[in-house]
Amino acid sequence: MGLDALHPRVLKELADVTAESLGIIFENSWQLGKVPDDWKKANVVPIFKKGKEQDPGNYRPVSLTSVPGKIMEQVLKESILKHLEERKVIRNSQHGFTKGKSCLTNLIAFYDEITGSVDEGKAVDVLSLDFSKAFDTVSHSILASKLRKYRLDECTVRWVESWLDCRAQRVVINGSMSSWQSVSNGVPQRSVLGPVLFNIFINDREDGLQMTRN
Repeated sequence: MGLDALHPRVLKELADVTAESLGIIFENSWQLGKVPDDWKKANVVPIFKKGKEQDPGNYRPVSLTSVPGKIMEQVLKESILKHLEERKVIRNSQHGFTKGKSCLTNLIAFYDEITGSVDEGKAVDVLSLDFSKAFDTVSHSILASKLRKYRLDECTVRWVESWLDCRAQRVVINGSMSSWQSVSNGVPQRSVLGPVLFNIFINDREDGLQMTRN
């Protein structure tokens, strides 16, 4: 259920009636590079992960947004993914949120690299980094510059910029709601576009890293 209290099944059952109107809205939104304000608002709800329920750290925040807005995101996601695949933008070293890859393929690649170095008699040091609240720290301006760097069409870039600009969210727990707060950084958790935009943002993170051997 999205922020607009519209269940996705409603649009699915009424597709014959709503498809044409939604198509016109989506096309105009994309061409103008403007996103309706209602699509930029999110109810943030806590999803329990594991551990003690009394510990707030054991909950993951999820953003619930407009259902029509999510459909528009899905349309753009398919277009962006096709562009990235055709131009081979996302590097082979990226396994998260990537088709055909997972934590398992990442571990296999890591294990293969490490064991190969050990078999050759090389010293191996491993440094593990954790991007805390990674989705929340994405810079909108840097992300936009990278979208242009990877030559996405200007209409899509402007639409994403509008989608990220002037976002607002509130926390909803057991029917109680906080006041609206503006969001100046990050991509919405559980949004359709979030993962692919995050991949684009971190795609060149390994640039400039050098390995030194003594």
